[in-house]
Amino acid sequence: MNTDMSRRQFVGLAGSLATVLGLDLVGCGGGAGKGFAAGSAAAKDVKGAAESKKLVVGFDKSYPPYGFVGDDGEYTGFDLDLAKAVADKQGWEVKYEAIDWDAKDTLLNSGAINCIWNGFTMEGREDDYTFSEPYMLNEQVLVVKKDAGIKSWDDLAGKTVITQTDSAAQDVLEGDQKDLAATFATLDTIGEYNTAFMQLESGAVDAVACDLSIAQYQLAAKPDAYTQLDEPLSSEHYAVGFKKGDTKSADAVTESLKALYEDGTVKDLCDKYADYGLSFDNWVLK
Repeated sequence: MNTDMSRRQFVGLAGSLATVLGLDLVGCGGGAGKGFAAGSAAAKDVKGAAESKKLVVGFDKSYPPYGFVGDDGEYTGFDLDLAKAVADKQGWEVKYEAIDWDAKDTLLNSGAINCIWNGFTMEGREDDYTFSEPYMLNEQVLVVKKDAGIKSWDDLAGKTVITQTDSAAQDVLEGDQKDLAATFATLDTIGEYNTAFMQLESGAVDAVACDLSIAQYQLAAKPDAYTQLDEPLSSEHYAVGFKKGDTKSADAVTESLKALYEDGTVKDLCDKYADYGLSFDNWVLK
């Protein structure tokens, strides 16, 4: 992924590093589907998962259904549960680190985390990470207010569109769909999607560009407020991203994901998060 410093906020990077070096890591607090209790680890101690037998997952805590804060205040989500199941298969410990998404590369390369696992699009990023095999199909889509009269891309001309900083949606709107973005009044970015949808609901912006799963979650939560435009911005795949060269960890995770598909765990987790818009039909690693 293109992650030059011009697209980062220095304060966000420094804050994230301070969090990793001095504060809590969030570790597993039980089986798949349960919340995760606090733990701690120094960045210098984090090695590749296969070498250290410890999977330290960087994730966005505002990214349902893949990673988010549950009603009980604990971290939960499809990818967190999936990572726990993989760690169990491999006999690894698992720890979770909630990060600023635009600081993920700095944290991964510093050793503060040893993988990025949170609805992480692999297309266009292959030169920057060593990936597991892709496991989930995804699309980038546009969500608007239901009563806004916006029915197609053409209706977004002169409108304000927002997306998450350093996201796949930002990449596609600055890349393959840059001609579309050029018709917008502005293309804004923000640290996390919850705030983006608050701005959409308030009328501060006219559309949110996001992953299909994020859109489905928001539509399920507020079906009378939002609608999704029919035409997707792009189609892509999710995979687990490791530091470049960490093929042992990537291969081990791929092996376990295939086994979890075979034993029915993947289907169970997809069913668990179905109300959040997650579909087993989009699973591709078999």
